[in-house]
Amino acid sequence: MQYADATGAGVAYLARPGRPAVVTRTVSELTGPTHGTVVLPLRLMWGPDRSFDLDDPDQLLWMYENVLREATRSDDLRRLLDGRTLRRIWSALNLPRGVRAAWERRHPSLATAGRRAA
Repeated sequence: MQYADATGAGVAYLARPGRPAVVTRTVSELTGPTHGTVVLPLRLMWGPDRSFDLDDPDQLLWMYENVLREATRSDDLRRLLDGRTLRRIWSALNLPRGVRAAWERRHPSLATAGRRAA
């Protein structure tokens, strides 16, 4: 099992079989939108409706789950996710174990935030 961080270094976490979880070096480099509508590229969302209203809490969670699970490039994470938002919603996200473990290993503050919210 592997995950790929921004430096390309591998550790042992998969988003799903055959797909390493991608993790950025820092959470603060995630500078994506926090409001409005986001349309995900086909490589991240295959359904007919790829648009998400970030002002709707359920759609926000759904978009973050898809991006974190399907991203194969750090640039997608930086462009689509927001670090403050990720910290705020982390404990509510339904993620594969490998994705959650990869992010919490690289960013222990996410695991701490999740425990405080629980």
